[in-house]
Amino acid sequence: MFSRWFDTSDLSPGLVAFLALLAIFFGAFLVYPLLYVFLNAFYQDGQFSTTFFGLMLQNPVQQRALINSFELGIAATIATTIISLPIAYALVRFDFPGKGILGGLMLIPMVMPPFVGAIGMRQMFARFGSVNLLLLDTGIIETPIDWFGGGGFLGVVVLEALHLYPLMYLNIAAGLANVDPSLEESARNVGASGFRLFRTVTFPLMLPGYFAGAIIVFIWAFTDLGTPLIFEYREVVSVQIFNMVTDVHENPIGFALVVLVLLLTLILVYLSKKFFGGRRYEMIARGHVVSAARKATRGQTALIYFALLSVTAIALIPHASVVLTSISDRWFMTVLPSEYTGAYYSQIFDHDLTLLSIKNSLFLSVLSTIIDVVLGVMIAYVLTRRRFPFKDMLDALTMLPLALPGLVLAFGYVAGFSGTWFDVRESPVPLLIIAYAVRRLPYMVRAAYAGFQQTSIALEEASMNLGAGPFRTLWKITLPLVVANLVAGAILSFSFAMLEVSDSLILAVKEQYYPITKAIYALMGRIADGPYMASAMGMLGMALLAGSLIFTGKVLGKKMGELFKV
Repeated sequence: MFSRWFDTSDLSPGLVAFLALLAIFFGAFLVYPLLYVFLNAFYQDGQFSTTFFGLMLQNPVQQRALINSFELGIAATIATTIISLPIAYALVRFDFPGKGILGGLMLIPMVMPPFVGAIGMRQMFARFGSVNLLLLDTGIIETPIDWFGGGGFLGVVVLEALHLYPLMYLNIAAGLANVDPSLEESARNVGASGFRLFRTVTFPLMLPGYFAGAIIVFIWAFTDLGTPLIFEYREVVSVQIFNMVTDVHENPIGFALVVLVLLLTLILVYLSKKFFGGRRYEMIARGHVVSAARKATRGQTALIYFALLSVTAIALIPHASVVLTSISDRWFMTVLPSEYTGAYYSQIFDHDLTLLSIKNSLFLSVLSTIIDVVLGVMIAYVLTRRRFPFKDMLDALTMLPLALPGLVLAFGYVAGFSGTWFDVRESPVPLLIIAYAVRRLPYMVRAAYAGFQQTSIALEEASMNLGAGPFRTLWKITLPLVVANLVAGAILSFSFAMLEVSDSLILAVKEQYYPITKAIYALMGRIADGPYMASAMGMLGMALLAGSLIFTGKVLGKKMGELFKV
């Protein structure tokens, strides 16, 4: 057992040097920031202590923030479940004309981060926004409705649910597709049917997929920073951490909050891997399993179309709001804009703040993507083609940023590198590049990994038998065969880096270094033209992300869902 674990037959000098480089990179920019936060949260004057956690739990503001964040995560998870479960069931268990098109429509909300959608939703559902004005004009209501009552809680939940239900749908659909239909048929033979069949047989069998999606949604909603800031819903953990960044070394409660978020994330991911990872609940292997999908009747097809198109229409409300706001010259106390203009699209390339932020984001994202491509290709290659000690550890460490909330890593960077060459108060550029690269590296690794898995190793062996070395073989033989996967991973990494929220809001402390998302947040504070210009910038980001997701989906196909699994 141990001889196999420590098999070093593939440990060439080049591989050893690369693994050492990875150890330095991950140690400095992933392990060290997290370890620094842990030590400062649990140690006081050189002694182990939980005093900071006691102070955090005794503080009424922090108590309220914790409760609100848990409520937000639970509510978003329930809402996405209610939306996604029927959609997944309809698309997996029924065949009907246009099924592929409807399945694609379900992923549309992913093209716009909730941070951007919140801008349009405020315009649409404000106290005297379009919806209330329309209802007042038609006489349906006499006084405006507080749609986002509770200080913005409902607004955040709605935005999170409309943005995250595609991720839940992808995981539920994958879990449902893995259910052996013969087991359901056996249950029907003994009298189970309808909801009882689903509750006692189908749902337990698809639980691994559902739980994976639920964890992603809960963690995302619990730690989301941009949407609560736009809705002015500040009594949540993420905003409290954001507020404490400026005095990180004077207020130790910030360390305790970050550690709490980190522990919660790691516990949920561990539970997912421990109890549901890779399980199929001992379904009996029967070779090729026929599809459980059956042809839908005309009535069922009509009902599915109505339900799914209705969900899509509701999910597109934030997109429509942003579009209208971006082309509005004036939109105040009217159902629709009273004047339209495209001037704000040209102004964002003339305005000092917006133009500079676009240049900053392009510069930061290009460099971070180059790092991701180089490291991602090499990591994926050694994981698929080489044997070395602690291979599983490298795989887990590479995928960790996918589960790690952005604000946790950003807070660790601010605290851990304060007073060094990487101090964000001097220049956040190095840490912004590294943060973007670390956070998006899993996308590149998984895209390249999928390509290497689909490429026969026989071609590489033939090349090396003819005298080519491993690097020349990789460059001349393997990479050309997987170039589509690499381009897809690079585009996705670049696009998400351009629209990164948490890292940008926390690390970019000086206006001259603002990326696009920090500039959008700053513009929202301008009363006159701020929301209009912010919406125009949001539209550019939406177009960029939509294009990248479409291209990536065409290249990776059904494997695309693997990119978003923790």
